[in-house]
Amino acid sequence: MDTLNFANDPGHVIEADRAHVWHHISQHKVYENIDPRIIVEGRGLRVWDIKGKEHIDAVSGGVWTVNIGYGRERMGRAISDAVTKMCFFGGALGTIPGAQFAEMLIAKMPGLDRVYYANSGSEANEKAFKMVRQISHKHYGGKKSKILYRERDYHGTTIANLSAGGQDERNAQYGPFVPGFVRVPHCLEYRSQDGTLGEEYAANAARAIEDVILAEGADTIGALCLEPITAGGGIIVPPKGYWERVQELCRKYDILLHIDEVVCGLGRTGAWFGYQQFGVQPDIVTMAKGVASGYAAISCCVTTNTVFEMFKDDTDKLSYFRDISTFGGCTAGPAAAIENMRIIEEEDLLGNSTAMGAHLSGNLHALMDKHKWIGDVRGMGLFQGAELVVDRDTKEPLDEKKVQAIVADCMAQGIIIGATNRSLPGFNNTLLFAPSLIATKDDLNQITDAVDQAITRVLG
Repeated sequence: MDTLNFANDPGHVIEADRAHVWHHISQHKVYENIDPRIIVEGRGLRVWDIKGKEHIDAVSGGVWTVNIGYGRERMGRAISDAVTKMCFFGGALGTIPGAQFAEMLIAKMPGLDRVYYANSGSEANEKAFKMVRQISHKHYGGKKSKILYRERDYHGTTIANLSAGGQDERNAQYGPFVPGFVRVPHCLEYRSQDGTLGEEYAANAARAIEDVILAEGADTIGALCLEPITAGGGIIVPPKGYWERVQELCRKYDILLHIDEVVCGLGRTGAWFGYQQFGVQPDIVTMAKGVASGYAAISCCVTTNTVFEMFKDDTDKLSYFRDISTFGGCTAGPAAAIENMRIIEEEDLLGNSTAMGAHLSGNLHALMDKHKWIGDVRGMGLFQGAELVVDRDTKEPLDEKKVQAIVADCMAQGIIIGATNRSLPGFNNTLLFAPSLIATKDDLNQITDAVDQAITRVLG
């Protein structure tokens, strides 16, 4: 890797970044004493910073996005061809890439029918919330407007999405929030609220949702918004039987089921979408990150025709969905998404996610056998977590500073991993792994070897 391909003077780039760039979710005080890290090239699972250091990326671009890996020239060509011919037109009219990708996507999502384009996961979820609210006004006299969300789940950074955010540290200092969003309990069996386990816990966790529905009044609730697997809240795979009961509740009480696939979608769990691992049929599905693997900005809010038809009424001038996403009209996004989906199919990356996910899980369980600090290993496909504790019997969470020290030690070794961060007070203690779906056994072995060394150095 030659940094001169990117800048004749890397020092100038670093200083320009330090002086003018406001980095995401970062405390900038540290940059008074150290250089900001600038990533300049990626190939496969590896990235290089501006100083030439190579890293294995075990978190797909830091936020679980680059599902097909870095450096795909055909992705660049597909985007170039699309934007050269027709770069943009507002989404009130159509484009060829938009129509083609919608058809490809719906073929992977039996029971769903319509694709609304936007440019980020936050925006896609915002569209879904607006649809629910408009349906409430149009069909329920404005009463069925509440949206349920789950503790530990995360749906984005806008004020409305934070209002539906189950991570209190992410929400802190951004209120007051939008009214009408109501929290339901988490479903992390490892931290069972009542001490039950297995299918009994699944039934109780679902019953806790029903308790909220009954307390609020089912006739006031328009939707239940959940991640299929809780992501940043600790990689929580719901216990067996949970999702089936959730589906039953939504049908029983006429509540739309909105599944947020921003992280889990496009192969992350070993299926096209995480909800497909559990046999449920949602009414609304939102997605972003892996849709184009970070090669272009795109998100989608996908609905059934039943939802879509609620907005068709030419006797009411306000009946249609009066929303627009400016950059939902870019052709780069759907053009990249088409090529992304082809690559996933051609290289059987769903199969690789399943097979390599099993290998990664095995490696993490081996570390659990070796290190008393690992209290739980959980996940699905190439989406795994290891929760760190002081004591396995009490399950006291490991101090987050030590968790971050393990992440930093891995970074020093050239391995980029993640951890729950500014999410849950007292529970920012889970290491997170979500490498690109092209990962090999050798890649995964290097990742877990680094974690092994880091835990040994930091914790003994």
